[in-house]
Amino acid sequence: MSDIELKSAVPGPDEYCALRVAAGLSSRTPIAARLGLEGSLYAVCVRDEGALIGMGRVVGDGGCNFEIVDVAVHPDYQRQGFGYQIMEALMEYIHEYAPESAYVSLIADHGAPALYEKFGFEFMAPTSVAMAKRI
Repeated sequence: MSDIELKSAVPGPDEYCALRVAAGLSSRTPIAARLGLEGSLYAVCVRDEGALIGMGRVVGDGGCNFEIVDVAVHPDYQRQGFGYQIMEALMEYIHEYAPESAYVSLIADHGAPALYEKFGFEFMAPTSVAMAKRI
């Protein structure tokens, strides 16, 4: 029987990079991962007997803007409710620490809008348009 637990923690840069790729998210360099993880406002990890199988983070300025990023679950563990548990933990943090009028956003690398809609996220078009630039 596996020992799966979700706890508030920032993953290590190497396991973070590996899980992103395994889950089908875009890759990150080790230096970008290290710097980015250090800038987390909040993070959760799901581990199965110590191995990282899921994660999610909140980044931002801690007042006006919060962004949910890196919500990822290893393919072997998908469709078992771990993504929902990760989002639930991240939203608990947001509801506790984000002041009234804070803007909370997320951009999904690929199709998980149904999960995010369960937490009140809506498509913004045509009112707003997401834009990005990768370095």
